[in-house]
Amino acid sequence: MNDNEQMPFTENNVDSVVYMTAPDIATTHAFTTRYGGASNGIFDSLNLGMRLGDDPDNVTENYNRICHALGITINAIVCSNQVHGTGIRVVTREDRGRLFLPNPHQSDGLITNVSDVSLLIFTADCTPILLYDPVRRAAGAVHAGWRGTVADIAGAAVKKMTDIFGCKPADIRAAIGPCISKCCYETGRDVADAISDTLGSDADECFGRLGGTTMVDLKTANRILLQNAGVRDISVSSECTSCRSDKYWSHRKTNGRRGSQSAIIAIGSQ
Repeated sequence: MNDNEQMPFTENNVDSVVYMTAPDIATTHAFTTRYGGASNGIFDSLNLGMRLGDDPDNVTENYNRICHALGITINAIVCSNQVHGTGIRVVTREDRGRLFLPNPHQSDGLITNVSDVSLLIFTADCTPILLYDPVRRAAGAVHAGWRGTVADIAGAAVKKMTDIFGCKPADIRAAIGPCISKCCYETGRDVADAISDTLGSDADECFGRLGGTTMVDLKTANRILLQNAGVRDISVSSECTSCRSDKYWSHRKTNGRRGSQSAIIAIGSQ
């Protein structure tokens, strides 16, 4: 979807499991919420973080529920150890079935052109980005905190999809999901300066002021970086994880005592 013609994300409810979908990603995908899971306490209720202290049986049940809602299988999910870097990993069929096993791979971006894998990244304020090329039938999932943003992990994922799968950036549809927004993302000068160094004069669009504090808009920063990479169709969620900490986990709002939501994308079989 052209950035000047934004349509809202859609809220979906399947057996009380609530997730968001973007208007221009025409394949199975989701930005999950807190709603509809089996977890309790600080993890109430659809926590998909596996190593945060939640009961493993509840986490497994949460995966069963979101997989049922999306029509995917739990053994098809592939994730990685996220390290706020720029590594982009090419996922193959052999990566399936390792969701609850120790994960040796460190990367904040996953791409694939395999129809029976589901890519998943974790967030709790950082920016989730899903990519889909309907022409080459390739997909990507990216975790972009501020460090990943200023290192242009979004552009790196587009480039790798182009290099590995032959995608054309203009064919790729992107969706930037719920994350902490400019209204709530108060930062120090180091973050603002890093964004300015990355975006130059375009960075002005990413800043606001609240009193004497700099507020940063990572959604806009990643949108600009995707546009610079040649992506034309970009949908951007209007929701802020901090403002809506009832619906999403916010690392800042909870002082780190929280679960995780996920962004998931799978290429359907033809």
